Amino acid sequence: MSHAHAGGHDHHHDHAGHGHGHRHPHGPASYDRAFAIGIALNIGFVVVEAGFGWLAGSLALLADAGHNLSDVAGLILAWGAAAAGRLPPTHRRTYGWARASILAALANGMLLLFAMGALALEAFQRLQSPEPVGGWTVIAVAACGVVVNGLTAALFMSGRKADLNIRGAFLHMAGDALVSLGVVAAGALYLRFGWGWLDPAVSLAIAAIIVAGAWGLFRQSLHLAFDGVPDGIDLAEVHAWLASQPGVSNVHDLHVWALGTAETALSVHLVMPGGHPGDAFLVAVASGLERHFHIHHPTIQIELDGMDDGCAGPAGLG
Repeated sequence: MSHAHAGGHDHHHDHAGHGHGHRHPHGPASYDRAFAIGIALNIGFVVVEAGFGWLAGSLALLADAGHNLSDVAGLILAWGAAAAGRLPPTHRRTYGWARASILAALANGMLLLFAMGALALEAFQRLQSPEPVGGWTVIAVAACGVVVNGLTAALFMSGRKADLNIRGAFLHMAGDALVSLGVVAAGALYLRFGWGWLDPAVSLAIAAIIVAGAWGLFRQSLHLAFDGVPDGIDLAEVHAWLASQPGVSNVHDLHVWALGTAETALSVHLVMPGGHPGDAFLVAVASGLERHFHIHHPTIQIELDGMDDGCAGPAGLG
C-alpha cells in the first residue's frame, strides 16, 4: 500500500509534484476594498432609509432598512471570514481558518431568516390597520437604494463565479436593488390610487423574496458545515472518472468536502494491481480533478490489493 498526496496547501508536502503553494486567493482575498466600500455605502443608506421611513410612516422603507442592516452584518461576516481564511495554517489548525467562510454564510442565513420573520409579523399587524404613507419620500429613498445596492453588487460582480461567499454577496445586493425598485413602484401606486394596504403588502412580498434566498443560503451552508459534497459536484461522476484512469481496478473510500466556500478537498483509495503508477500519474489525476470538477486538494492513496480500513463510503460507490 502506498500513500500519495496530490495537489494541496502550501503546508503540505506534495508527492504528486502538483504543490505550487497555492492558497487560492482568487476569492475574497482580492475583495477587501469592495467589502469596505459596500459596508460604508450600506451603513449610510440604512441611516437615511430608517430616518425617512419613520418620518414617512412607511413600513416598506423601515423593512428595507432593517434588511439592509442585516446586509451590513452579512458583509461584515463575509469580510471577516475572508480575512480569517487567509490566515496561515498552524500545527493545531492544519487547514487554517478556511471553514470560517462556511460558518459566516450559515450565520448570515440565520440572521436573514430571523429578521424577515419579525418583518412579516409587523406587516400582518399593519395590514389590519393601514396608515398613511409619504409616497414621494418612499419613492426618493427607495430610488437611492436602487443606486446603492446596484453599485455594491457591481463591486462583487467579477468574483461571483469563483467563490460562494462572493457570489452570495453579489446575489444579495443585486436582489436588494430589485427589491428597492419594487418599493419605488409601490410608492408610485400609492400616490396614484391611495391604497393604504399596499405598503405592508409590499413589505410582505419583500420578506418572501428574501426568505426564499436566505433559505437557500442557510441550506447550502449547513450542508457544507457537515462536510456535504458541494453543489455542482456529482460524486458518482467523480467516482466514474477516477475508475476510468489507466491501471485503476477499483475505487473506494471516496470523500469530497468543502474546506471553505472557494476550496474543495477529496480523499480516495485507488486499487492498482499493476503496481504504483509513479508521480506522473498522480500529477495527471490531480490536474484532471481540478480541470473537470474544480477540486483543488486531492489526497490519493494507492493500494496494490485493496484493503478494508473500516471507512464506510456512500452506498453504491464502493
